[in-house]
Amino acid sequence: MSIAVEPNFHVLAVDDSRMDRKLIERLLKNSSYEVTAVDSVSKALEFLGLLEDGTTATSSDRPEVAVNLIITDYSMPGMTGYDLLKKIKESALLKDIPVVIMSSENVPSRINRCLEEGADEFFLKPVKLSDVKRLRPHILKGKSIDSNPYSRKRKSCVELLPMWTRAMV
Repeated sequence: MSIAVEPNFHVLAVDDSRMDRKLIERLLKNSSYEVTAVDSVSKALEFLGLLEDGTTATSSDRPEVAVNLIITDYSMPGMTGYDLLKKIKESALLKDIPVVIMSSENVPSRINRCLEEGADEFFLKPVKLSDVKRLRPHILKGKSIDSNPYSRKRKSCVELLPMWTRAMV
């Protein structure tokens, strides 16, 4: 069963386990998301154009593809999904991208720490289709009219239009 999703929603999936990465990739693709899957935080940072020291790559080095959501495993060798979350939220260009953390370990302190740092969700593995269905509101949040400052300005002008019209009559 496929969930109807607007085209061009792109998810970056990060997991060092090939089996888990293929599972999440299949669930996302079956739900009509475009998916880029990588096996490490460093590859995710490279794909996003974010250097490991927290600086952003030049525009020519950044990917052409916009990422609408990042879903990452928590426990990985080297940098963890928590480290990726912190780097995303510290980046002026990327901080508004929703981040979802996955883990096979149900550790309440870890879950709370991730949510406090800005994770939008925390999924326990194995990820299921019902979990993937919960991603859509987070993706749409990033695309909403209220998240775009130019749309907010346009919206406020539209709200004022009836007042201006009455004043002119």
